[in-house]
Amino acid sequence: MPGTYIHQQPGWPRFHWDQEALAAPLAGTRHRQGRLLGRMEGLGFALRNEAQLETLTLDVLKSSEIEGENLNPDHVRSSVARRLGLETAGMVAAERDVEGVVEMMLDATQNFGQPLTDERLFGWHAALFPTGRSGMRKIIVGAWRDDAAGPMQVVSGPVGKEKVHYEAPAAALVPKEMSAFFAWANGADEKTDPVLRAALAHLWFVTIHPFDDGNGRIARAIADCLLARSETSAQRFYSMSAQIRAERDEYYDILERTQRGTLDITPWMEWFLGCLGRAFDGTETTLSAVMRKARFWERHARVTMSDRQREMLNRLLDGFTGRLTAQKWAKLARCSHDTALRDIRALIEHGILQQDPGGGRSTSYSLREA
Repeated sequence: MPGTYIHQQPGWPRFHWDQEALAAPLAGTRHRQGRLLGRMEGLGFALRNEAQLETLTLDVLKSSEIEGENLNPDHVRSSVARRLGLETAGMVAAERDVEGVVEMMLDATQNFGQPLTDERLFGWHAALFPTGRSGMRKIIVGAWRDDAAGPMQVVSGPVGKEKVHYEAPAAALVPKEMSAFFAWANGADEKTDPVLRAALAHLWFVTIHPFDDGNGRIARAIADCLLARSETSAQRFYSMSAQIRAERDEYYDILERTQRGTLDITPWMEWFLGCLGRAFDGTETTLSAVMRKARFWERHARVTMSDRQREMLNRLLDGFTGRLTAQKWAKLARCSHDTALRDIRALIEHGILQQDPGGGRSTSYSLREA
């Protein structure tokens, strides 16, 4: 009798899918992928770098958000910029947990041609959990799980009323399961389209669930690695993680249904292709923000300003949260209140900033739109 979960099915892990059903959506996805890469190539070096910085920052933030972890956007952006060798005003020192996630994501995408191995994934895992803990819980880091505390399960609900969504293969089977996964991931496969390989890699890895924690983030990094292989390009201009975050409920639902189903994974492949297409749509938002920023600096290229003013204007262009007051300016720019006021007034005179309606101690300022 077949088991409850996909890895208990006879024939595991010989996945299959309906090629005919996937032919049209795959062709459409590949066409859009090619057009997006061609469009980005035409942007020019500086704008491509800015678009890549925005995309990778978003990818790191959203992959962590899917797991309920909110990282500091400024820290993530600075860490990504530094590792890409980009000079960015207002760069700050990032915390260890941020550096670890960025290190993993960039290794996955920038070194997409390198094989996936246990040592490489152990390095990613150790980077994700530099303290050896997940929250308050001590976990096995940089090695496969041992199931000492019981079987690896994905559960939800309050203590005593947990719902088991999925149970992974026993820890004793993980080395053998991962060897089969690595052999497939690193092998030559002329029959399967590279984008479908990315979809399968994501599902296969997260189904084995080989680590104590961090399996979702590593699965998404592996998918990004194989998507980069499908494009033979380390430059990232769209974020699957951002789209998965937007569709988190559907993501968990299709995963659960697939992991409780048969080895026919057509529905998962269809969802992945659809999600990837919607990730391409999201690129328009990123690109419009990058172009807006580029046009802004072109308009004000002849205005003389300090590095401090440039840093603060870039913060506003990157989507500053809340109202910008002289007090906040002084704190963020690490200057006195009087200096902050002088900076702001000079930018108002140049027509770059404007004073918002209202006044008094709560006077705030915003960018003057062209």
